[in-house]
Amino acid sequence: MPHSSLTPGIVAGRLPAQSYLDNFADHTDPLDKHEARVAADRCYFCHDAPCMTACPTSIDIPLFIRQIATGTPEAAAKTIFAQNIMGGMCARVCPTEQLCEEVCVREVAEGKPVEIGRLQRFATDSLMDKGIHPFTRAATTGKRIAVVGAGPAGLACAHRLALKGHEITVFDRRAKAGGLNEYGIATYKTADEFAAREVDWLLKIGGITVKTGMELGQDITLDQLQSTFDAVFLGIGLGGVNALRVAGEDLDGVRNAVDFIAELRQAQDKSTVALGRDVVVIGGGMTAVDAAVQSKLLGAQSVTMVYRRGKDKMSASGYEQDHATGAGVRIIYGAAPTQIIGTGNVTAVEFAYTAEGATGLKLTNDTFTLPADQVFKAIGQTLVAAPIAQDGSKLVQRAGRVWAGGDCATGGEDLTVTAVAQGRDAAEAIHASLTA
Repeated sequence: MPHSSLTPGIVAGRLPAQSYLDNFADHTDPLDKHEARVAADRCYFCHDAPCMTACPTSIDIPLFIRQIATGTPEAAAKTIFAQNIMGGMCARVCPTEQLCEEVCVREVAEGKPVEIGRLQRFATDSLMDKGIHPFTRAATTGKRIAVVGAGPAGLACAHRLALKGHEITVFDRRAKAGGLNEYGIATYKTADEFAAREVDWLLKIGGITVKTGMELGQDITLDQLQSTFDAVFLGIGLGGVNALRVAGEDLDGVRNAVDFIAELRQAQDKSTVALGRDVVVIGGGMTAVDAAVQSKLLGAQSVTMVYRRGKDKMSASGYEQDHATGAGVRIIYGAAPTQIIGTGNVTAVEFAYTAEGATGLKLTNDTFTLPADQVFKAIGQTLVAAPIAQDGSKLVQRAGRVWAGGDCATGGEDLTVTAVAQGRDAAEAIHASLTA
């Protein structure tokens, strides 16, 4: 359940006021013009660039880096945005160390890749900071498309369809557009309200109406959308959180990590966010890392992440794991919770070490207990029941002009760049269908 101001150990304002400003400032310094030119000069501009193949949105990375090297960062930005209209956010949050930079020829040969992510940020910021939108809408087609979900997939789909001259209405259940970019990513990765500023910039294409506070299944139905619009795109994400299924999960102080991250992102004053002194985060993905690191930044005395498998199986990248430990987070691998201990309020979590067996992961009899006055669950999300066809955690095909993309269709890959690619590609399919 959500934290309570009466829960022992969970309090706000642990740090001096200036510490909150420092801790939640941009954690990566942007490149200046000289640094960008130097970084760009390291690129070999490979003809068969493996970095481009590794990018889910297939950005022409050698081209945009060459454009930076020749002093035309705005042209570089247009190259990026042509493939990924949310290239500014992706430059900040993409695990480039696992994607484009991992296969960079410089990485393979020297162990130090071209700084593709930082160069992408330099280019996109150069254009966005001027308030310039690089594209112009085509003539109006008269076709109307509904997009459900204003996250990366939905916004990418809406922008590409608007670019082609269609009229788009985006529905989202939350008060702000942006999806996980607005509510689900660590504050220090998206400083200065970048997610909201990116949405405002994206909407400059025109032809897109955003309606917030509209939830599928309550305020609107899929049948209504199908009867009113020429096509529908579903980019509703994953609204549910997997349960631990252990005793004590309902104790006060036990909370979903995504809710904690969302609260922190929306808090104008970070000092008002209450937190425990001894925090345990259960999970091994990006959400777990974001919750753990930000717990330390809020002043928790001890923060421990516990993941049921080994380090190499953790979905959070090695860079993110190192970032967490560098921030003071302890990571325990190969252990799973067996019970959450407490009377009314959580006081500890018992874990058992795990072992890989012939039939999968098993708990051993070797256990340990961690003190905790707050526990964050970050073991994955699931599709919330809605008036749409379902099969487990994924959408299945439904008759009529309905497309889907992002986490609701893939089961939760949890990458902004992948969601953008799927939204963009769905828009191309929708356009082709409507103009055939």
